[in-house]
Amino acid sequence: MKPVVVSTETPLRDAVAAARRQGKTIGFVPTMGALHPGHVSLINAARAADGFVVASIFVNPTQFGPKEDLARYPRPLERDLEMCAAAGADLVFTPEPATMYPPGFQTSINVSELSTVLEGATRPGHFQGVATVVLKLFNLVQPDRAYFGQKDAQQLRVVQQMLRDLNAPVEVVVQPTVREPDGLALSSRNKHLDADQRREAVVLNRALEEAEAAIRAGERDAAVIERRMADRIAATPGAVLDYAAAVDAETLKPVTSLRGTVLLALAVTFGATRLIDNRVVQC
Repeated sequence: MKPVVVSTETPLRDAVAAARRQGKTIGFVPTMGALHPGHVSLINAARAADGFVVASIFVNPTQFGPKEDLARYPRPLERDLEMCAAAGADLVFTPEPATMYPPGFQTSINVSELSTVLEGATRPGHFQGVATVVLKLFNLVQPDRAYFGQKDAQQLRVVQQMLRDLNAPVEVVVQPTVREPDGLALSSRNKHLDADQRREAVVLNRALEEAEAAIRAGERDAAVIERRMADRIAATPGAVLDYAAAVDAETLKPVTSLRGTVLLALAVTFGATRLIDNRVVQC
């Protein structure tokens, strides 16, 4: 059955309220569209746990930096709606920018420390845009649960911290990163890779695998692990390293010795396409 598609607040709230009157819990999957099987896995998880599933498709302009091409971001809406239908979404919210940011809008959410490292160091303002739009979407949908993928690990931590700090009653459900058969993490950006870049892009996952194996073998020096990942990227044709980091998974702060839960994170550029990937390791 095709989901209901709405683009404004009133029909969204009415549909959610009707579902609640029927005793249904609300599961929510926020997306920027250009859906792939990773997004589908989130909708599937919501479908399995909740009585009413809402997905949003909104290319959020406030999380794009001045050097990032908002206009280039793919918007295959009809295909996205078909995928939402196949995965079992009950409603898809497709607001226009003017709906989310009406004239006079001047409020933003800043999760200060988590937003300035890793991706935040090279994309200032990005996570402020993410936190603001996610909180707005949560206020509109008022879900019981929201579903996010592990691939965007820093975004996930920003959202978790925001909810904790602001006492927002939404349970965050984390789903594993979905990968291509060769290990490349699924991303809407992958389609911008040419054939050679696509072949070499598997190095992100392989570098993470090798770093995890070294930790499992007993290596606890963060600098050694970071250097191992960086060297692996440097040896790959066409790959330009942004960062290779082994950090505390909760605070995202650098550590000297690896203990507890560690996030291994990579950002690598191939041509004009920037890819990220990560792995959580228990030490």
